[in-house]
Amino acid sequence: MSIRRVMPNVQSKAVQESRDFYTLLGFEEVMDQGWIVTLASPSNPTAQVSFITADKTAPVTPDMSVEVDDVDAAYAAMLASGAEIVHPLQDEEWGVRRFFARDPNGRVINVLTHH
Repeated sequence: MSIRRVMPNVQSKAVQESRDFYTLLGFEEVMDQGWIVTLASPSNPTAQVSFITADKTAPVTPDMSVEVDDVDAAYAAMLASGAEIVHPLQDEEWGVRRFFARDPNGRVINVLTHH
């Protein structure tokens, strides 16, 4: 299994203002779902940050997203380790397959693969 990108997810009540602020640093908007906006560096597209009001289909907002090439293998590894699964493995309408797990620090990690 390989990691494709890692990005912080910032829970925010000022998503649009955050977008405007970070574009001053050169970030460009690459996704806007209404409840989440993702910005990326045009020169290094894996350098990203997301601002989230609340997750659309999960009970909590994740602190970080990790995109992997095989989310099913990652899910199996987490289950085998006894890690707490906060949100089950499922396909989402915006084109990702994902699950959430809680890390040893109590942070919620969104582990995903794009379809």
